[in-house]
Amino acid sequence: MIKLLKHADVYAPAPLGKKDILIEGEKILRIADTICGYDDLREVQVFDLEGKTLVPGYIDMHVHITGGGGEQGPASRVPESQLSVFLKNGITTVVGLLGTDGVTRSVENLVAKARALTQEGMTVYTLTSAYGYPPTTITGSVEKDIIMIPPMIGVKVAVSDHRSSNPTGEDLIALATAARRAGLLSGTPGLVTMHMGSGKGKLDPVFYVLDHSDVPAKNLLPTHMLRTPELMEAGARLVRRGGYIDCTAGSDDQELEHAAEKLMKLLEQDGVSADHVTLSSDAFGSQPRFNECGECIGLTYASPKYLHRTIQSLVRRGMPLEEALKLLTSTPAVLLGKEGQKGCVAEGADADLLILDDTFSIDSLFVRGQCAMWQRELRMKGRFEA
Repeated sequence: MIKLLKHADVYAPAPLGKKDILIEGEKILRIADTICGYDDLREVQVFDLEGKTLVPGYIDMHVHITGGGGEQGPASRVPESQLSVFLKNGITTVVGLLGTDGVTRSVENLVAKARALTQEGMTVYTLTSAYGYPPTTITGSVEKDIIMIPPMIGVKVAVSDHRSSNPTGEDLIALATAARRAGLLSGTPGLVTMHMGSGKGKLDPVFYVLDHSDVPAKNLLPTHMLRTPELMEAGARLVRRGGYIDCTAGSDDQELEHAAEKLMKLLEQDGVSADHVTLSSDAFGSQPRFNECGECIGLTYASPKYLHRTIQSLVRRGMPLEEALKLLTSTPAVLLGKEGQKGCVAEGADADLLILDDTFSIDSLFVRGQCAMWQRELRMKGRFEA
């Protein structure tokens, strides 16, 4: 069915002003000040968005879709994700990955879950392997996984963390070269997402790759970059060299505000902009606390609800909405190689559209052209959700 969204204040993420948007199937067909001649047609569904703000659906670059955790034994494994949780929080596209546990949380299960969520309505990509090095894959090869197994777009590894295999700079060069080659052959980003801990090495292995190989900085994405001041400073240096970094939203209300404050300070630095920084939730991944002996003394898990709340906090702190939105829309779309398709409001783009009310709260959501939520009432759920 054709859908007509009328009178929306559109951020694409750049502000476009008040527009009408025509959707056919999964795509945006037309954007104009006024679109006439469709209102009385039986096959056209009209939505009046007067007083509402329309922005691109959010792209979350770091989600444990099959659940994470396990640092306190099998009973501490986090439940897997559900479609409705993403939709309620404005998320239309995610990158699913594994964490500390790459054994009971298999790459095979990750791919199956990604396909399930995509069948249910959203868009999900995956990364092969987990924390360990050499990588754990389905085919026995990172390169083959990326080329032969949709929706695989890259590889995950942990760096500078006591739970990592401590890959060297040469290890990362080999891994990134395989991922990049696979990306070229498969038409995917060939991304290397690196879980960054608070270890002494910080981003040194990443800079080693840039200094000793021809791997483009765009293929390397260190995440959890707000973890320590030292890591933040190293991240700023990476951005100044043309690289990208991913920052994690807080896992509770207090951490959310701390993360927003750190993000503001990071983006205020010379040479650092939202065009090279993304924000992700780490949703359904565990948030363990370790003492000085490396013992896990507490554990909770992250929720995707803190993504939009972080955007709200950034705007309250004075960041222009169009700049804050880049963190969850246009910049992750660049890393995914989906410019003009994802993370934007444009003719020919996927109709992933988030509607905000006059209090800047999430009101409605369109996912690949389908009305997933209208005025806070979910219209799409996973198959086995109550």
